[in-house]
Amino acid sequence: MEEKSIKSFKAGLTNGIILGLALIIYSVLLYVLDLSLNKYLGYVSYVIMIAVIIYATNSHKNNTLKGNISYGQALGLATLIIVFGSLLSSIYTYVFVTVIDPGHIEKILVAAEEQLLEKGMTDDQIEMAISMQKKMMKPFMLSILAFFGYVLIGFILSLITSAFLKKEGDPYQEAMQDIEE
Repeated sequence: MEEKSIKSFKAGLTNGIILGLALIIYSVLLYVLDLSLNKYLGYVSYVIMIAVIIYATNSHKNNTLKGNISYGQALGLATLIIVFGSLLSSIYTYVFVTVIDPGHIEKILVAAEEQLLEKGMTDDQIEMAISMQKKMMKPFMLSILAFFGYVLIGFILSLITSAFLKKEGDPYQEAMQDIEE
């Protein structure tokens, strides 16, 4: 049983790194194409998360767990993947806004101001909203928010995908297999 836990952790770590790298590559691609402020293209990162979770869980289920995985095992693996991927992605976010493009936060604030103007808010309301956003848009805080945001959304996605990916085996056969080992 201990060996399966270690293999599950390694699978979570490895696939979490893959997820983090995929999210970073996607972010760099959006930045290079000057589409990083496009709200709708940001949703593609959730599709990337789902794809990695499904692939990794199925692979672990078939290669390590002999075709059977409980809901809890699938959820645990998916959560590990999300946590490691989110950690790597949030580190990149910090490096991005401090080293690669320190003016990116200002671009985000300008875009937010334009959205508030389109909604018909008064100048005082916009100024108050932007000043509140400026307090939260420090590089370290932005990285922390990115981490927790990805973990929260990723956990919700993990709850859903795990329900579809679980495959319980015959409890009698599993009990007998434990006795034989």
